[in-house]
Amino acid sequence: MRSRTWDYICLSLVILGAINWGLIGLFRFDLVATIFGGMEGIISRIIYTLIMLAGLYCLSFFGRDYHRTNVSTTEHRH
Repeated sequence: MRSRTWDYICLSLVILGAINWGLIGLFRFDLVATIFGGMEGIISRIIYTLIMLAGLYCLSFFGRDYHRTNVSTTEHRH
């Protein structure tokens, strides 16, 4: 699978996690737990874990954006 596809999948999971945390903070409503059978349900735990892994993967965006910025700036100078 291409890196860009992984980027979009992971970013979508991180957005889902952010929305879920917002709902928990504002309304004490856990959307993931409600849809997938409670916080103790195996599917909910898998989704929480995937969201965590996606968030860790998204940390690599910073390094890639920094590298891309430096490369394009260097190329324009020459």
